[in-house]
Amino acid sequence: MDYKKLADMLFPNITKTISHYEETQFPKRNLEEGAMVTRLAPSPTGFIHLGNLYGAFVDERLARQTNGIFMLRIEDTDDKRKVEGAIETIISSLEYFDLKFDEGVTLDGELGNYGPYYQSNRVEIYQTVAKYLVEQGRAYPCFCTEEELAELRKKQEEEKITPGYYGKWARDRNLSFEEIKKRLDNNESYVLRFKSMGSEDNKFEIEDAIRGTLSMPENFQDIVILKTNGIPTYHFAHVVDDHLMRVTHVVRGEEWLSTLPIHYELFKTLNWELPVYCHTAHMMKIDNGVKRKLSKRKDPEMGLGYYMELGYFPQAVREYLLTILNSNFEEWRIANPDSSIDDFNFSLSKMSTSGALFDLDKLNDISKEVLVKIPVEEIYDFLLNWAKKYRTEIESYLINDKEAVLKLLSIGRDAKKPRKDLIYCEQIFDFISYYFDEYFKIVDKNPDNINDEEVKVILKGYLETYNHNDDQSQWFEKIREIAEQNGYAARPKDYKKNPEMYKGHVGDVSTVIRLAVVGRASSPDVWEIQQILGEDKVRERIKSVLSN
Repeated sequence: MDYKKLADMLFPNITKTISHYEETQFPKRNLEEGAMVTRLAPSPTGFIHLGNLYGAFVDERLARQTNGIFMLRIEDTDDKRKVEGAIETIISSLEYFDLKFDEGVTLDGELGNYGPYYQSNRVEIYQTVAKYLVEQGRAYPCFCTEEELAELRKKQEEEKITPGYYGKWARDRNLSFEEIKKRLDNNESYVLRFKSMGSEDNKFEIEDAIRGTLSMPENFQDIVILKTNGIPTYHFAHVVDDHLMRVTHVVRGEEWLSTLPIHYELFKTLNWELPVYCHTAHMMKIDNGVKRKLSKRKDPEMGLGYYMELGYFPQAVREYLLTILNSNFEEWRIANPDSSIDDFNFSLSKMSTSGALFDLDKLNDISKEVLVKIPVEEIYDFLLNWAKKYRTEIESYLINDKEAVLKLLSIGRDAKKPRKDLIYCEQIFDFISYYFDEYFKIVDKNPDNINDEEVKVILKGYLETYNHNDDQSQWFEKIREIAEQNGYAARPKDYKKNPEMYKGHVGDVSTVIRLAVVGRASSPDVWEIQQILGEDKVRERIKSVLSN
């Protein structure tokens, strides 16, 4: 077989060589030694999930720590999976979480010298490499129809052997030049297959930066590398791109481990240096006591839109991701409570191989810790921007009462043990919504030992003695007096010693007042809240309960 002649017949319009791209268009990057080049390469399917963010954060950390390059490449060669607007969703979602790319696709075009960064615009490059493989006798046209391939698979299943296109089952592997030409002249459609030299019985070893040394079976399948329309498959396109874009580390989920033998053989056949593969563990959750994979279908928290719509702060999500990415991060955080996460030495060797356990409750706890260190002005700005996009009906409240909102967010933050009440925007607005009359409602019940009649006695006494100019100690002393006058212990410890002597204690009385003013049994300091609400609003709310 004259493979050069076959290659020219299959690719008459391809005139460039691989070396042209390697030396002229995509030369080796001028980076310092040890710099890592990483890429996030999602498909434009309209859904970007937590696993994408998890992997992207690894990519970003590796590139940033080594003064390398972090790029966004869009793998859009599968027309059937493309979704309108998906690329904008991907970019805006990643921007939300403060993931910044050095190169690649942006909302304003492409940035960088190693593009195009859309695979659909790199077809000539892939066909150049494919032509080279044909010239080397390592790729060939396959004219099998879908029906013929289905029949082949059926026979393999009957014989209980490994399904696929290989060995004696690779019908078109050894077609003569004349037969290929005849079929082309008849306008028969074909795919281009990679001619594997692997054996089903052999294994090879490869180092995974997360999992260590892997021993894997060789690839022996003659996989499709170009589809009938000349567009590459994922397996082929990513190998070509990672080489020419000079990617050093490929971070991807463990579901891709089974394809590693294919990619390994392609790199070796092309005599290209392999990137370092880093296969991350699946994202897991505990569901009714059982550990299972997070599911796009079952778990809303799998989609990044879940966190954006609720208004999680990117700093909190990033902080939490590091706790599940590196086993030593929490220990580092305890020792460095005020340091930026950028100061943490992220390591692939500290990543889990058995499943990264995602826990929303822990994310919320970490969010509280992170937000207490963010200036209230930043929290306000983030809350307002979130409202403009996701809760437009509250935007005017936040703007018109900005000063009050800032004060509400500030309550208890300067204490020795600061309050940690804030988690994400939806929760934050709910937390301060009592300030706005339109959102105010009494959601909790009065203490069991205080009936409706007693509530009115307490509130009437409170209204009669209320002085908005009282300082905190004067204010609370009056509440003690109201408690004592109505048969309640002035101090909880007195009630605890002699419960039979009292109806309850001062805490019960203050709860009645808190409910009338704030609507909740638990809230920040009521005196501070009243100072923000203003005297008129406080009196109106007390009167409202009394009139019911």
